[in-house]
Amino acid sequence: MYPNHSPNRRQFLHTAAMTALASTALSGTSVSGASIAGFKPGEMKLSSVSWNFRGIGQGPPMDEPIEIIGGMGFDGIELIVSKPEDMETYWTKETIISGLKKKLDSYKLAASQFVLFQTAVADLTNLDHDKRSRSLDVFEAGCKAAQQLNAPFINIVAPWARELSGPQGYLPRYFAEKGGPQKKYHINIAVDFDYDAVWETFVQTMRDCTERAVHYGVRFSLENHTHTLVHDASAFLHLWDQIRNPALGMNLDIGWVQLQRAYPPYEIHKVKRHLVNVHLRDIDGEGLVFVGIGEGVMDFQAVIETLKRIGYTGYLCFEQDGVSDMHATIRNGKKMISELIG
Repeated sequence: MYPNHSPNRRQFLHTAAMTALASTALSGTSVSGASIAGFKPGEMKLSSVSWNFRGIGQGPPMDEPIEIIGGMGFDGIELIVSKPEDMETYWTKETIISGLKKKLDSYKLAASQFVLFQTAVADLTNLDHDKRSRSLDVFEAGCKAAQQLNAPFINIVAPWARELSGPQGYLPRYFAEKGGPQKKYHINIAVDFDYDAVWETFVQTMRDCTERAVHYGVRFSLENHTHTLVHDASAFLHLWDQIRNPALGMNLDIGWVQLQRAYPPYEIHKVKRHLVNVHLRDIDGEGLVFVGIGEGVMDFQAVIETLKRIGYTGYLCFEQDGVSDMHATIRNGKKMISELIG
């Protein structure tokens, strides 16, 4: 359960920092990346998700992706939890955490985010209080691990309503099942689905998550995917306006917004005050397949120019779907983005 500790000096200082962030956020000034130590204003650094080189479902250990990503010269890496039980068997062990920190330090690699995959916290939108509470407990354990790894953010993809299901276990990829030209893209919606009740529960749960993140001295970055309760920048702003806590920021995945026929630079402008992390993907002309970075129709030059224009400070993280040569794809993408950043 969520501990009710009395505030100590560290918590007091963090609360003061959050108060300052709140004042900035509400005044309309950009606060993107404001809680990331070691960044100059407007500085962008490159990171990679660990699951580029170790599938999400494979779980720990994380040594190999750290070695690969560190060896490629990235500044940061996002580490991920795919199963709730991994929090107890792997991520809570002091020897593992300290060992990972030493390995990260050896490559001068930061833990840019600590990520909980949807399967680890699937019931955050469940209307059943007990199931929702169990997912909140996993989220809190993730906050503690993020703190121990010195990660500035705890991240999740926004959950979808439990009353929705599709042909793929991961609902946002409902369109990915193979079929003929007359295939209908269908999502099952429960007959008793009550969107208003789900949204109200979701808002309170996201408020609870944000408060837990603050307790451990990290910020909460919420990511958009198709058909989740925060699928784009506008949906995030609607949520933030109801929570109004500067510890809640957006992780914008530009591939998932373009899949919905939205233009990523425009989405960046919408959410600029709350943008804390960016996931880089490319997408094919039909808008259905995330191809190798630099091989599709994503306007990366406009994306980087827009990020510079708004004064974005933070990580640009490479997240790549399966390709024939992951190492070459990531190296080429890293070179291209580095040149655009200048």
